[in-house]
Amino acid sequence: MGALELRHEHRQSQTLSPRLQHAVRLLQMSSLDFSTMVTDMLGRNPFLEVTEGSEDGAPMDGDMPMAETPAMADMPDTMPDDREIWRAESGGSLRRAEDGEMSALEMTAAQTCLREHLRGQLNVLRLSNRDLLLASIVAESVDDDGYLRISLEELAAVSQLNPPPEPGEMQIALKRVQALDPLGVGARSVGECLLLQLSKIECARSRVLAERIITQHLNLLASRDVPALAQLLDITVAEAEAVCLKLRRFDPRPGWRYETTQAPYIVPDVLTTKVRGQWRVQLNPAVIPKVRMNQVYAELFQRHRNQGHSELANHLQEARWTMRNIEQRFSTILDVADAIVRRQRHFLEFGAMAMKPLGLKEIADEVGIHESTVSRVTNNKYLATPTGVYELKYFFSRAIVSSNGSACSGTAIRGLIKDIIEAEKPDSPLSDAEITRQLSRQGLVVARRTVTKYRQMLRIEAVDRRRQHS
Repeated sequence: MGALELRHEHRQSQTLSPRLQHAVRLLQMSSLDFSTMVTDMLGRNPFLEVTEGSEDGAPMDGDMPMAETPAMADMPDTMPDDREIWRAESGGSLRRAEDGEMSALEMTAAQTCLREHLRGQLNVLRLSNRDLLLASIVAESVDDDGYLRISLEELAAVSQLNPPPEPGEMQIALKRVQALDPLGVGARSVGECLLLQLSKIECARSRVLAERIITQHLNLLASRDVPALAQLLDITVAEAEAVCLKLRRFDPRPGWRYETTQAPYIVPDVLTTKVRGQWRVQLNPAVIPKVRMNQVYAELFQRHRNQGHSELANHLQEARWTMRNIEQRFSTILDVADAIVRRQRHFLEFGAMAMKPLGLKEIADEVGIHESTVSRVTNNKYLATPTGVYELKYFFSRAIVSSNGSACSGTAIRGLIKDIIEAEKPDSPLSDAEITRQLSRQGLVVARRTVTKYRQMLRIEAVDRRRQHS
């Protein structure tokens, strides 16, 4: 039996305190998530308040929210009465709306979803109560794409009508919905959706050809095999291409135009402009939260700090941490963006072809932070330039050494591939292998699979899909 023994072992390990973990989470958040977090904290922390512009002299340092607030130990012992503090603050901040003034909510345009749009059209038709109910059941069962994914038998079962609806009645109800706007709504397949939109084609011959393509050769339309379609329809390639072009203008998801979900627009965190020949960066005021410490509550808490309000003390500490972390977040983002712009100024002036290879370590060494911090800062953070909005990660890429020994970034290679494809002939597009050979003739040794990956990143279709037939 082995003997038991005690052994001392010294080991170093790195752990993150809860306060530091909170700071890291704030740093890697996107602007939208960060704004949501601040809004949530404003709702539950009484020591934080919203600052409307600069009306009340919010503690701001340029574009940066100030996190420094008077320490409780530095507050004067002699303070005015609690009611005087409250009245002084509320008197300057309360605003009354004038009679008859419309609120911002009332001025917001109401959005109509697809089902509401269909109901509105059904309600103006002269239908019996039974017919209106059946058509409404079909309209309510249409999904967000505008398709009816449920069988008419199932819809008839849930109608609970007496007598039960017959299959013919359900077919009539479906036809009534399919006759509504938008064209293609109520379809049960892509082919049916396209057939419901044939009235968009004015030419009778083209409409007949389009119907044959949809009903008999939909797979060839999807694969853009125009020569095969022309041969099967016994028409010229040019006429087949013209009909296919009309079909591609149809809407395969007619319900999307009534989608109520707002499009997620990108709001840049940093703006860059050229001033007197130098590129300057500044924080976007739209992403900086207008928040500050509520000094009234802080002073009131100071007066009664000895009454054992531990929960309020925690809120006050959390508010101070939040303000400091907000300042640190935007200060770090600004420093990293400034370092990136200084290294990639040629990209701002000449485009993607002038992008230099750049690694996280270079920026980390200049700013004086860890590489992981640079990675967090550049994730989901965007820089607005005169040529567009780019994620900060876009400016980092590994070096590709050319035949003459110079380094070229992957972004520059992608830009060159895009230029090569844009200059190709429509009737004879270049394959990835041919693009690889062109790059090689320019001194850039890039593997074909890398060219394929870069082309897919540019969202450019393969050579067969790009070929246009005359």
